[in-house]
Amino acid sequence: MIIYNVTIKIENDVHDEWVKWMKTVHIPEVMETGFFLENRFAKILVDDEDGVNYSIQYKCANHQDLEEYQQKHAPQLQTKHTLRYKDKFVTFRTLLEIVDER
Repeated sequence: MIIYNVTIKIENDVHDEWVKWMKTVHIPEVMETGFFLENRFAKILVDDEDGVNYSIQYKCANHQDLEEYQQKHAPQLQTKHTLRYKDKFVTFRTLLEIVDER
């Protein structure tokens, strides 16, 4: 299993609207692509005066599914987010491989 983790710092002035949009539009659109088995939307507990930090984790079965998602769907979905919240966020992405779950 692979976890596709997106870490985002969103500025305070758009925070509430962004959280609502992520929950009702963006994350559902990512899940509707069919490449992910589940997702987790978590607030990172760190003091930051400039914004609020989040981790959005999407679990997929294998690297092939993730690569296909990144080729077919990620560019459009990321562009929608960037156009909507231009200059109001910073983000980075990491991949994790699940070694053990209990």
